Amino acid sequence: MVQFLLSRLWQSLVLLLIVSAVGFAVLNLAPGGPLSQFTLTPGMTQEALARISHQMGLDRPLPIQYLDWLWRMVRGDWGHSYRDNQPVLSIIYQHLFATLLLMGSSTLLSMIIGTVVGVRSALKRGSLFDFLSSVGAMVALSLPTFWLGLVAIYLFSVKLGWLPSGNMFTVGVETVRDYSVHLVLPCLVLALVNVAVWSPYMRSATLEVVNQDFIRTARAKGLTPRRVLLKHIMGNAMLPMISLAGMQLPTLLSGALVTETVFTWPGIGRLFLDSLGYSDYPVIMGLLMMSAILVLIGNLLADIVVALVDPRIRLTQEASA
Repeated sequence: MVQFLLSRLWQSLVLLLIVSAVGFAVLNLAPGGPLSQFTLTPGMTQEALARISHQMGLDRPLPIQYLDWLWRMVRGDWGHSYRDNQPVLSIIYQHLFATLLLMGSSTLLSMIIGTVVGVRSALKRGSLFDFLSSVGAMVALSLPTFWLGLVAIYLFSVKLGWLPSGNMFTVGVETVRDYSVHLVLPCLVLALVNVAVWSPYMRSATLEVVNQDFIRTARAKGLTPRRVLLKHIMGNAMLPMISLAGMQLPTLLSGALVTETVFTWPGIGRLFLDSLGYSDYPVIMGLLMMSAILVLIGNLLADIVVALVDPRIRLTQEASA
């Protein structure tokens, strides 16, 4: 296991290096470049732009700029925002909790619902419930996330007035109940799309397990249907779900970006869009690296959990490492 972790850590570092190099090159070679926001300042001259470029080190060759940025990032200096000159890490940390709260709650909710729906569909294969869940999954996947968010706001906020239409809390209140009420709509919208992805996977995994020889043996030994379901069927069918949870992190981040924009949720997705509009390149690069780190950590944790749950996978990983 130690060799496996060291191997994955090395692979993650290489991937982070590639992501940082590509992202840095794309941002700096894009039309306008890092100085595009300064050109909108009234009275800005070419001489002033040249002076700003020299002060920021943007007149150096691009590889030198990248190596300087990479060295500072490794030491913990991710740069300062063009907008208010705050440290990039400080800005990201201010918005990271909101995104992790939204992603964590929606992931937990979607995994619970997706597991229940997928297992029931597999056990009731060909039934009306199986048909409706399959059709519902296709419909949910076909609908854009922003459209679902707007419909939810119109129905539950505008028409019924049950839930707030946006933001993370009410100014001046900021209680646990207030946070929870504001979390309901964005969490449900993001979870609905993920349930449509995970329930078919859980259904397929359950169908593969339910006809295995060890399931028939467990039933022949007189185990109760509940024990067979919880210990043998779901225990083995959950393994693909753990791996899928790690692979779904990029999708969760992109879905959170849209959801945060619709519900004005103050997470890193909304911060990313605001930074793009302002051409705040240091913050954009910081968000790119933070997202890449979260995705790699999520995949690594998924592999570790699967290896701990299934000893056969752990032995295979140790042998391959």
